[in-house]
Amino acid sequence: MTEHVRYVLALADDVLVASQRLGGWIARAPELEEDVALANIGLDLLGQARSLLTHAGALEGEGRDEDALAYFRDERDFLNVHLVERSHGDFAATMARLLLLSTYLHELWTALLTSTDDTLAAVAAKAVKEVDYHADHARMWVLRLGDGTEESHRRMQAGLEAEWPYAEELFDGSYVDAALLETGVAVDPSTLRERWAGRVVAVVEEATLTVPTSRPAVTGGRRGIHTEEMGYLLAEMQHLARSHPGASW
Repeated sequence: MTEHVRYVLALADDVLVASQRLGGWIARAPELEEDVALANIGLDLLGQARSLLTHAGALEGEGRDEDALAYFRDERDFLNVHLVERSHGDFAATMARLLLLSTYLHELWTALLTSTDDTLAAVAAKAVKEVDYHADHARMWVLRLGDGTEESHRRMQAGLEAEWPYAEELFDGSYVDAALLETGVAVDPSTLRERWAGRVVAVVEEATLTVPTSRPAVTGGRRGIHTEEMGYLLAEMQHLARSHPGASW
């Protein structure tokens, strides 16, 4: 597998797994309107994943399409960060994660608008508008909960504390091949941290919350090393396709 394919797969796996996790809130969100909102956000991310997986398959040239890459890769073949695979738990933690992730994705897709990989640039042009809405949706909930009741404030702070240590992996650029940076295909994620932090901290402070100071979590998602929860997520996501390979509806 070339480094170009691995880079596209890493981008795809982040949004694919995030979409799967958000799907778990359908019919469980605190209000009907939020069921619809989270479903739509999940579908946006799934659409991004489909385009990226299709592109990765084409670059690989081994006949694997989006379905093969989503449903017939094993856990160690997935390159997503730990942030997106962990169980959400509390709704406030989901909103904290959505704020951290969507703010990062907005910076990422903005930078990839000028990628020399024309397909990546085209995906970025559509995705940047979607994740801008996702970040705003998360911001409104963080403000609502953080600056709400004593209980909502406590839970929003706890959610932020739980998700914050996993955000650092988003900015680890060690998995990005230097040649991809030199040719303008990829973006060094470490260059996105400053703008991301400025936007996130502004929301946290506006919500009367405290910016966490916890150390980054030990992670390894970009190397295919995942949490225990990833196996359960994939078992659920891949069950139907693996039970009936080649089936169509």
